Amino acid sequence: MPSNHDTPITRAIISVSDKSRLTELGQALAGHGVEILSTGGSAKALAEAGIPVTEVADHTGFPEIMDGRVKTLHPKIHGGILARRDHPEDQAAMAEHGIGPIDLIVINLYPFEATVASGADYDDCVENIDIGGPAMIRAAAKNHAHVAVVTDPEDYDDVIAALGANNGALPADLRRGLAAKAYARTAAYDGAITAWLSGELGDSFPETHVTAGRRASVLRYGENPHQEAALYIGGAARPGVAQAEQVQGKELSYNNLGDADAAFELVAEFDEPSIAIIKHANPCGVATGADLVATYRAARKCDPVSAFGGIVAANRPLDGALAEAITEIFTEVVIAPDADADARAMFAGKENLRLLLTGEMPDPRVAGRLLKPLAGGFLVQDRDAGHITRDDLKIVTQRQPSDQEIADMLFAFTVGKHVKSNTIVYAKGGATVGIGAGQMSRVDAARIAAHKSGEAAEAAGESERLTTGSVAASDAFFPFPDGLLTTVEAGATAVIQPGGSVRDDEVIAAADEAGIAMVFTGMRHFRH
Repeated sequence: MPSNHDTPITRAIISVSDKSRLTELGQALAGHGVEILSTGGSAKALAEAGIPVTEVADHTGFPEIMDGRVKTLHPKIHGGILARRDHPEDQAAMAEHGIGPIDLIVINLYPFEATVASGADYDDCVENIDIGGPAMIRAAAKNHAHVAVVTDPEDYDDVIAALGANNGALPADLRRGLAAKAYARTAAYDGAITAWLSGELGDSFPETHVTAGRRASVLRYGENPHQEAALYIGGAARPGVAQAEQVQGKELSYNNLGDADAAFELVAEFDEPSIAIIKHANPCGVATGADLVATYRAARKCDPVSAFGGIVAANRPLDGALAEAITEIFTEVVIAPDADADARAMFAGKENLRLLLTGEMPDPRVAGRLLKPLAGGFLVQDRDAGHITRDDLKIVTQRQPSDQEIADMLFAFTVGKHVKSNTIVYAKGGATVGIGAGQMSRVDAARIAAHKSGEAAEAAGESERLTTGSVAASDAFFPFPDGLLTTVEAGATAVIQPGGSVRDDEVIAAADEAGIAMVFTGMRHFRH
């Protein structure tokens, strides 16, 4: 049974690389008569603040050796941490060997993750692998019935408050919570070391996969109200929704976060100013252009019905004119690298709209890793960082595409990369004019996109559907000519697709007979 008694704090070890609020904690401990043991820079900082402190070497009677690699790995330290206060044998061993109890451990580890992120060389990274710190953390966490362990300065307030409320003791529930957090920290730390060493060895998929994240928030619920959910931040730093500043609006939901991520990653694909509108993880309109207001209207024109209540992403800072256009209809979330004062003021009038600012754009060509859960396991793969340029295109038809058709095909193919498969994307003039997403049949995807373009044209007061004179992009090859011919019926004059079907010759022949241009990319973009 877990212990439920309070633990009086008489002696503490402080050894921290992050010295924020160290003096405040030290003063609180000293005020409760706690003897403080410390090492190196932590001891110096405490002493300079006038807080009584004893060097660990003076406590153990053994000097730091090997450039500080060995300083806390000593029986007087680990015995004092691990001794069970309610076991007579442990107490006898302490008395026999002159080991005093240590009731509180305050440690944060060598900055290994930051050292790797800085691009340091191999030897520097190795030297920033902490040994004594994790050993003390794990020892204290194991003996949390009698010892408290603090690994995060954010927990100092709780510790200081508990000491004041309990006459210098820490309650059992706090110790248990701190122990759980401590084990999570050492697990994440070891995971980072594992990932780095595997990378240095060129082992993309090591025998044991370790992943860790830090909880940023507990969400109201998951995809549906009966599901619980939380947001965690982990892995390589990447500008995006997880790190964004929420300037205004109510709490983000699980679905808001997923859709905002999808929208922002899509607009990051383009060097040109771009707008994407997302609904249920799929684009319902995307456009590029120098005038962001016109670009937003072109994106919304593709599917104005679905755009209502959608997520809007921009790859340029927002200004007042664009904010005014966006707020013409109800919008759940707007995400962009920045927003000027006029834009912020305009959005402020829509109190339910969430405004997220990221500071910068992610690099779409940096792959990273994606995890997908399975029953009893999970899949790991690279993010789809595949990128097609004009030079990659293979023209396979008699008719050559025009420069405008090539530009629109590359645009449409890039958008298709972010639409659930099977997908067909129609585009014209740097904007989507029809999107068919997530269909079991590629023919159905082509038909749905064309049908929606007709509805969009009617909403815009135009006499012919938007796909007339467009190009069409397919995320994977056409297994039969029927899908291609459906795009021709919709008005497409050029088609871009990966190629690679056993019936490519039949599909090419159908394109030639229809008089359209077609190019192969050699790259597929399934998105399940």
